[in-house]
Amino acid sequence: MSDDLHEWLSFDDPDEARTWVFDLTFLASRWTCIFGQGCQGVLTEAAPELNHGCCSYGAHFVDEADKARIEAFAEQLTADQWQLRSPGRRKGIAVRERSGTWRTRVHDGACVLLNRPGFAGGEGCALHHAALQAGERSMDRKPEVCWQLPLRRVDSTDELGHVTSTVREWKRRDWGDGGQEFHWWCTEAPEAFSGQNTVLVTMAAELTEMVGAGIYQRLLAAVAERLSRTEPLPHPTVRASVAVSISAR
Repeated sequence: MSDDLHEWLSFDDPDEARTWVFDLTFLASRWTCIFGQGCQGVLTEAAPELNHGCCSYGAHFVDEADKARIEAFAEQLTADQWQLRSPGRRKGIAVRERSGTWRTRVHDGACVLLNRPGFAGGEGCALHHAALQAGERSMDRKPEVCWQLPLRRVDSTDELGHVTSTVREWKRRDWGDGGQEFHWWCTEAPEAFSGQNTVLVTMAAELTEMVGAGIYQRLLAAVAERLSRTEPLPHPTVRASVAVSISAR
């Protein structure tokens, strides 16, 4: 069996010229974010003590609207919520790259919106904490790429105008050339596949936002029908972990 074999599930959109393709192997896995609970970060060496998670390089905004939305939310953050509020407000939270794209500013080795270990307001994304304090979903106040991770939607259009939308796990390659230099990446780490529920359940809100409520419900039905026949293919990381465990006996 291929080391990176995934099972896919697809169906046509009933309302438009689009085919949806879903990474069933990842969606049926028990991956969970382990930020602050064993996450080694995405630097070239393991650095769990920094508690950067995947925030070391800043977050790229998908468009001007995404940037403006996050800048507005950052303006609302208090000093008790945002550790780096002073430099963030003085310099701005966004920086333009040579390519013309925008990302959040990096300050002292990580995103300026990231609260560092020991901050009384809570470690991790200041926007995330502020959203929860306001009784809102954290995804509604974070950059689009941040709330989607480690899911990724890729749209492609053929010569006839038909769109294929693929929803899959985020790979190292999606970070660009630098992704291959990461010492660690969570979808390759067995310890991250320890959730109580599947990604299909734990990231229901994110999936619904990415594909729409109607398509998400169709996805649930299609997955249920598929899983009624046989067990899903285990994620490659889980398969590899089991193989290592067996060989060590």
